[in-house]
Amino acid sequence: MARVLLLFGGRSAEHDVSCTSAVSIHDALVEADHRVIPVGIDRDGGWWIADTSHRPFRPEGRPAALRLPDGRLLVGDDAVNYDVVFPVLHGPYGEDGTMQGVFEIAGKPYVGCGVLPSALAMDKDIAKHIFEAAGIPTSRWRVVRGSEFRSNPAGTAAAILDDLGSPVFVKPAELGSSVGISKATTADEVQRGIALALAYGEKVVAEEFIQGREIEVAVLEGPRTAMPGEVKSAGEWYDYTSKYEDEASEFEAPAQLPEKQMNEVRALAARAFEAIECRGLARIDFFYVGEGRGFLINEVNTMPGFTPISGFPKMWEATGMTYAELCNELVDSALSV
Repeated sequence: MARVLLLFGGRSAEHDVSCTSAVSIHDALVEADHRVIPVGIDRDGGWWIADTSHRPFRPEGRPAALRLPDGRLLVGDDAVNYDVVFPVLHGPYGEDGTMQGVFEIAGKPYVGCGVLPSALAMDKDIAKHIFEAAGIPTSRWRVVRGSEFRSNPAGTAAAILDDLGSPVFVKPAELGSSVGISKATTADEVQRGIALALAYGEKVVAEEFIQGREIEVAVLEGPRTAMPGEVKSAGEWYDYTSKYEDEASEFEAPAQLPEKQMNEVRALAARAFEAIECRGLARIDFFYVGEGRGFLINEVNTMPGFTPISGFPKMWEATGMTYAELCNELVDSALSV
């Protein structure tokens, strides 16, 4: 049994997803006989010992603070001991290497990727360069900086459509859960999409539209790959509403793929895991366009969603590992590093 500091919430736009994920992880770790210390981080960065009777969890309760460099968790005048950290934090200030750096300084083990792979995977532009260098096919893309767009909005939008065709997807370079993403067909829509994405950071990625199936692969240390799953979106594309609010959306695991394609995408996922230098876990997302371009990697998620409808645990369940076994293995893996 380990004392697990479960961090959730955070300052990013994926705050609510994290609060929901934390409930399932908490219950699974308790089932595995771990002692769980739930600490919520509010949108302003404050730390709180959470009341687990609230579902989803809320970042409120008794104030807490993490002291550096020794990593002590202080609640008032008392220190709360813990053995390992499970940072179920998505997006900036949690999944991008910042929180990982905090616990590296403190010398505390934590679940998931280290500072470098967390930062690399979070930046969709940099990650795509790494995929290309590793020989993993990806979609065509273009980077837009805030200063470039503000100096010439119309020209920037026109250049994107000339380069990538229509439609395109416009998204923040460093965010997940489909937050801030737009599908744009016209120059005006591209401009609006860029303006929306810039609300989440000064770097935006525009990608060519891929008409294909959305295939995901869950990966654990090894790397070991689960049976792939497939997104069945109720919407035109897998936006935030389709992911978390529309009950008509489904995630099918295992995906209905021939054995050859199953093996191919699992091998590509393992290569991507190693190319980014991941450890612990990651979810690797692909598009599949059949006999044309085949599998195109979309992104690597170093702390994927763990909600009851999330694909990562569903893929491992389809491979023979229960949710509780999965969470327990992640804790054990972190403690063994």
